[in-house]
Amino acid sequence: MIFKPDAAYRLAVRASIWRWLEARDDLKLTGLRWFHPRAELIEQHYDFLKERPFFGWLVDFMSALPVIVGRLEAEPADLERIRFDLGETQIQKARPGSLRERYGIYGGVNCLHLSDSPESGERESELWSRYVKFEGVNSKGLADSAGAPDHTYRLRSLAAQYSSGVHKQLAGERMLELLQEETDLGGDRLQIYSRIMLGAFE
Repeated sequence: MIFKPDAAYRLAVRASIWRWLEARDDLKLTGLRWFHPRAELIEQHYDFLKERPFFGWLVDFMSALPVIVGRLEAEPADLERIRFDLGETQIQKARPGSLRERYGIYGGVNCLHLSDSPESGERESELWSRYVKFEGVNSKGLADSAGAPDHTYRLRSLAAQYSSGVHKQLAGERMLELLQEETDLGGDRLQIYSRIMLGAFE
């Protein structure tokens, strides 16, 4: 499981997703930590997408900043139910009431990665364990949103405009303002975050 940057750095969204995970009795979280993945790891993780035009952006998006990575255990039927509650990959197709429908912004900016089968879970866990140790659950601060706002629906509308070139400059400027209100990032990290988030909608 990976909290993608749009979940890891949007404080209210991160807290809501963490509470969603904590409330479930159909999974056991066996490891969780912040980790900054190398580009080569992301390239291997998403190697089935390497021929897609957005692959370069995806690697940059997932490797530009630390993300929250975790390992969980669940029965196959439970995993299927968890993924149903998570919602479809494309936000425009995410089932109403699903986690991604509530917090995803647009396209593939969809909050979480979760292995789609026991087989892929084993493969991905083996790959990531070459780079990071999943020892214990470090959830410190994840539930604290510090009163940060959740601008999901405004961001979704602006991302659609930005992506289609309608009022692109204004939409981009407003998106960055709203994203900054949602996060506690500053300095260079805020600049990187702003770049990869806008890059998602080019």
